[in-house]
Amino acid sequence: MRAISLSKFEEGIVNEDAVIAKKELIAVSDGAGGGGVFAERWSNYLVNHLPDKPIKNYKAFDKWIDGIWEPFYNDCEEEAKKIGGLFLNKFYDEGSFATFVAVWKNGMWISYGDSVAFCFNRKTKELQHSFTRLVDFNNPPYLINCKDPLNEKGFRKGQFKIDKNCFVFAASDTLAHYILMMYEVAHKDMFADELLEAINAQTKNSNFIKTAMSSEGIDFEKDVIGKLQKCTTKPFLQSHIKGLKKKGQIGHDDYSIVIM
Repeated sequence: MRAISLSKFEEGIVNEDAVIAKKELIAVSDGAGGGGVFAERWSNYLVNHLPDKPIKNYKAFDKWIDGIWEPFYNDCEEEAKKIGGLFLNKFYDEGSFATFVAVWKNGMWISYGDSVAFCFNRKTKELQHSFTRLVDFNNPPYLINCKDPLNEKGFRKGQFKIDKNCFVFAASDTLAHYILMMYEVAHKDMFADELLEAINAQTKNSNFIKTAMSSEGIDFEKDVIGKLQKCTTKPFLQSHIKGLKKKGQIGHDDYSIVIM
């Protein structure tokens, strides 16, 4: 088990991602600082209040959030009142936002937003994941808010087929985009339509895909999974991500990975 999270490579930046790896489950929550306040607190609160037993459907997910948001809201309201002014207004108007993904040891997963769960089978070389399509990373993600109702459209669930050959992990959006992109580029005949669709979107992600496609002979297991498995500490992951940034294959963000 491993849970590593890095903040953006800038001075004095707060890491808004939160991660947890326990015997029963792994989870990642990406606090969205673009709106609201206390994003890093909300993401931490979510992963640390996750039940050990799987959340099986939207109704159970909604009930879980409904049962935990109030103490968080009350504590943050007190703090926001001390700061006052525009900060307090922003808290009342917008609240706190985060994405969420979790996988339990039986392979059941849930997600809300664009943090992604993965299961790689070393024998079949198949990558199962909790996301939709590569191009959808360009869309604003669904976000859990500490004060507003959830949107059922944002909730996804599933169950990975797990055996002894499987490597189960999860990542926040920018690292998840890199992983899924490299898998599709390594199998570009199989994913030609999806890759073309994502390139034609003409976003910053399209540039990462074009750069990855110019690389010759990508071995997904060796070049992507193997290298991530070797990132056993923050400095190792940092060094690896900096290398990927230099190659133009990954965006600028907080980066989180949890391994079961």
